[in-house]
Amino acid sequence: MRRVRITASGTVQGVFFRAAASDEARRLGLTGWVRNTDDDQVEAEAQGDEQAVDRFVEFCRAGPGNAQVDHLTIDDLDVVADEADFGAR
Repeated sequence: MRRVRITASGTVQGVFFRAAASDEARRLGLTGWVRNTDDDQVEAEAQGDEQAVDRFVEFCRAGPGNAQVDHLTIDDLDVVADEADFGAR
C-alpha cells in the first residue's frame, strides 16, 4: 500500500484534469482526492496498490487531452486508514 501527493503545474486547469484524474483513479481502484489550487496547479493524493499508484502518477505526468504538464512533483505520504473512495474537491 502506498500514498502519494502529486502536484502538477502547466496548463492543468480548465482542461478537465480533475475529472479525468478522478475517473482514472477510480478505474485503478485508488482512494484519495484531487483539487485545483489557487496558484493554477492541480494537487492530488492517491492511495492504493503500489503498481496502481505508479500508473496514476504516469497518467498525471501526461495529463488528459488538452493538458500540458510542465512539472510534476511526487511526495510519499503515510497511508490513511479507512479511506473509502476517490473524489474531486
